[in-house]
Amino acid sequence: MSKTNFFVKYIKNISRFINSLLEKNLNKLNFKNLSNLFRNNKIILIFVAVFVLLTSYLLLPTFYNQSDISKHLKTELQNKLDLNFEFSQNLKYNFFPKPHFTTTESVLLVNKTEISKISKLKIFVSYNNFFSLKNIEIADLILENANFNLNKKNYNFFQNMLKKNFQSTDFIIKNSNIFFKNSEDEVLFINKIIKIKYYFEKKEQKNIFYSENEIFNIPFSMKTFFNEDKSNIFSKINFNQLNLKIKNELSLKNEKKIGKSELIFNKLKRNLNYQIEKNIFKFHVFDKIDQQTLSYKGEFNFKPFFASLEGDLEELNLDFIFGSNAIIVQFLKTEILNNKNIDFKLKINADKIYKNYNFKDINLKSKIQDGLIDVDNTKFGWRNFVEFELLESLIFINDGELVLDGKLKINIIDYNEIYKFFVTPKNYRRKINQIDLNFSYNFDQRIAELKDIKIDNIINQDINKILNNLILKKHKLKNKIYFKNLLNEALKNYSG
Repeated sequence: MSKTNFFVKYIKNISRFINSLLEKNLNKLNFKNLSNLFRNNKIILIFVAVFVLLTSYLLLPTFYNQSDISKHLKTELQNKLDLNFEFSQNLKYNFFPKPHFTTTESVLLVNKTEISKISKLKIFVSYNNFFSLKNIEIADLILENANFNLNKKNYNFFQNMLKKNFQSTDFIIKNSNIFFKNSEDEVLFINKIIKIKYYFEKKEQKNIFYSENEIFNIPFSMKTFFNEDKSNIFSKINFNQLNLKIKNELSLKNEKKIGKSELIFNKLKRNLNYQIEKNIFKFHVFDKIDQQTLSYKGEFNFKPFFASLEGDLEELNLDFIFGSNAIIVQFLKTEILNNKNIDFKLKINADKIYKNYNFKDINLKSKIQDGLIDVDNTKFGWRNFVEFELLESLIFINDGELVLDGKLKINIIDYNEIYKFFVTPKNYRRKINQIDLNFSYNFDQRIAELKDIKIDNIINQDINKILNNLILKKHKLKNKIYFKNLLNEALKNYSG
């Protein structure tokens, strides 16, 4: 519908309403009755007059030249928020619920380079003065269904936005995505934006960045702000699903950026100190209060990419690392680590496993090389009776589920104590020195498949059939009874 036809229709509707009032008294129309008509309906007529004037005022932007209003809004966005937009479609104006212009398929540029494609852009304008195009001011800006492409040249776009002037303007992004890419323009990972909002907090007199996001299928929220001289940036991040909260402070004063964080996981507090210099990120995780022996140190070198992590701690929480909802598992499922350019080494030593103190002296090792992930040479003990070692292992994704394949070498130190623990009948207690087997473990289904089981280098097919399929339950007591019955049945067959 053209602007002229829309305005004509609007005037006709008003005329039709006024005529309906007159028709009721048309047969009595004279000077006296006409005076009574206006006197009895003056409130309605005043309202109609005000409505006509107000609506006419709000409709004024529809009569501005399309190219002129587009040019003016681009200039306003550039001056106010330092944002450079290209509108591929005409701007459509609507004054409900608030006056705003809408366009589709627009583009956001940074340093003349496209950073985002935007399906829908809404530019809300102030009511102040519609009589002159030059006086139209931008109030709020909303981006919907946008795809941001970030790399090493523009990675700090969202941080830089926090330095803009939001005292009279809110900047909102909804239902969008951030694609983080490497130098080869390959997508490393995707951050799904539920909602981002930049606004000015009057009480605290500072800009606030608040976001609700999802990364690796894990939702989280974040609140970020600068100190007064913008030399330090503060962040609060909540992973509610993981019961993890992070408070962070980063100094931007020097080329070498220094930061510190407090991590709260299930009421356990950890401290993190880190520094960023050029292509290197170094960090140290520790706990001064609860676990003074806990210490992780790591380094990330981004060009070329190399990373390492070493740690010593009292307890290793396997649920935090390999639980079905653990962030590491979700990260592995993205398969972005299956990249031949990634080189990563991990080494963690722990005295025991959290809530499972039968396992001890854990030496967890892992590496990522040539696109392959393994945990070769990982060792751990069970009480003082058994030593385990993982060999020829591979971690991979199968039908969206995380799987570990490998070989397990089991050295028996005291077979009599093992028999006592599982209450094995004495007539089944044959001496065992070593067990070797191949296995496959599905972390999502908690199912282990054991095969090629050798006891002292001898394969027993009956034992292989019994132990072939292990289903691990969440309830520890049920697992203990389950293992006891299953192993005793296997030992019965082994003893003949």
